Amino acid sequence: MNAAFRQARACPCLAAAAILASLALAAPASARERYEGRAYASGSNALAYVETDWLFDDAEGTKARLVLYRCANGTPFARKLVRDRGNDTAPDFDFVDARDGYAEGVRSEGDRRTVFVRQRAADPLQQRTIDIGPDAVVDAGFDALIRARWDRLTREGSLSGSFLVPGRLEFLPVRITQQADAGRPGVLRMRLQLDRWYGFALPKMQITYRAADRWLDEFEGISNIRDASLQRASVRIEFPESARSAAVSQEEIDDAMRTPLTRSCG
Repeated sequence: MNAAFRQARACPCLAAAAILASLALAAPASARERYEGRAYASGSNALAYVETDWLFDDAEGTKARLVLYRCANGTPFARKLVRDRGNDTAPDFDFVDARDGYAEGVRSEGDRRTVFVRQRAADPLQQRTIDIGPDAVVDAGFDALIRARWDRLTREGSLSGSFLVPGRLEFLPVRITQQADAGRPGVLRMRLQLDRWYGFALPKMQITYRAADRWLDEFEGISNIRDASLQRASVRIEFPESARSAAVSQEEIDDAMRTPLTRSCG
């Protein structure tokens, strides 16, 4: 069991952050879109990594999302593919980090859903059949949850959900609480924390959306992507409007799907 896995087991909030940092926007039907998230080490302007997201309909007409993670020098090191399975908040996904072979995801086989995780390339795959309840959230399904329950969140001030943590092969309860705008009018700022009695003692994650168009603006907390020492790091991820484009070709998506991944960021 490696250090990152021990850390996730010891502090569930760190494992949950692996899901919450994987936010992505809902794609318009039959459209292609690309946007970018730039992750900086918390408290600094040091670029940790960049994620590029492509939203599209695949060859089967299924809504899909491809995410390519790049080192600060621009070299791709990890990739994730998300596919809608009829439930926006609980999609299938497959993630792999080539630096050590870490992999996780959810797959569908008929009516059965299976969560899996592999700590390193040489390790066996761990997996478990899961039930998807009405409040279940899987990976980037968080964004769909916020959009679907936006009015309720702004009216009542909080939401609860059951978030899948692949590293633990289980769901954990999380509470989403609306926060003050901190001098930024026109945004919805929310805090996420483990919804258990000891949740107050654990690190919290903060996410900001623009209220006008519900565009994900910023995330701050424990990242789903690990640092150079393969430990989950505290980051601030910005999603600038300037890095958003609808001028996306299928060739560009295909290239991102097959581009080689590096085993080291240097």
